[in-house]
Amino acid sequence: MDRSAHPPRPRRRDRHGRGLRGPLAPPQVPIALSRAEIFDDFVRDSVDRLERRWPQLGEVEFAVQEVPWPPTGPEEAASALGDSVPLGRLIPAAKDRPTRIVVFRRPVEIRAKGRDERAALVHDIVVEQVAELLGLSPDTVDPRYGEE
Repeated sequence: MDRSAHPPRPRRRDRHGRGLRGPLAPPQVPIALSRAEIFDDFVRDSVDRLERRWPQLGEVEFAVQEVPWPPTGPEEAASALGDSVPLGRLIPAAKDRPTRIVVFRRPVEIRAKGRDERAALVHDIVVEQVAELLGLSPDTVDPRYGEE
């Protein structure tokens, strides 16, 4: 039989007789979310929870960054000499941008083993940064601070 006479058929199975690879779950299922998207949701949930109690946080910009950036000034270099890696940072407002609170994803993921532990750590970091911004103690910002 001459194969050149027939156009190739679409392949329905791979060379091992199995079906084609595809997504394991539909996009609307939580398993389809990336680690970064899940982390963003943790930060968003914490911010939503705090904004109900502290409406002035609506003017604050919250962000997630992969890793902390290198120190830029002498005061940052002096604080970076310690052994700890920052998990979050408060950046005061400037004339052209609002106050910003940044949570660093990779250091948090390294410290927290499970999903629940990671969510609790993210919330504690956000509470600590908001407390620093407002000049209050973390317990005042969120009475359940440190309990989760």
